Amino acid sequence: MKPPLPAVILAAGAGIRMGGPKALLALDGETLLQRAVRVVRAAGCDPVLAVVGDWDPGPLDAVRVPNPDAAEGMASSIRAGVRALPADAPAALFLTVDQPAVDAPLLRRLLALAALAPEHPTACAYGDTLGIPAVLPRRLFPDLLALVGDRGAKGILLRETTATLPFPAGEDDLDTPGDLANHPR
Repeated sequence: MKPPLPAVILAAGAGIRMGGPKALLALDGETLLQRAVRVVRAAGCDPVLAVVGDWDPGPLDAVRVPNPDAAEGMASSIRAGVRALPADAPAALFLTVDQPAVDAPLLRRLLALAALAPEHPTACAYGDTLGIPAVLPRRLFPDLLALVGDRGAKGILLRETTATLPFPAGEDDLDTPGDLANHPR
């Protein structure tokens, strides 16, 4: 049996449109960050790394990875997460806190698909594109470390032979207070 893959939760953003860090917003009695940690743990990931900004995430069943460069954007959080991964990690699951439809069964399906072709990335497909959650193999870690600005790994996913898992609800994310208020409970 293979050891579990680590998960990197990208949660350092300031949430300017939301009026504060999205990770600290409450949904169904827990913060979005606590929810993400719970979901990746239920999917079997270990260790769980939470890349956070200069705010206190509160109680968390994860390794806190501070990102002092969070103002740069998503790339800085990806770099911080990759640097914090165990040296022997063959791949890692990357996700954010703002996709409320992400649950443990989805992540287990994604991880199972990734295990079929571990040398290739595996990503969710929604909105005519590929995105997170996604599993990226170690061979792509240097590419992740080279990212800059407010961009994620979409370019890497699109240029690679990426296995895809349909996830139409992936388009539904929480960017504004209205998104959170209108989210079905």
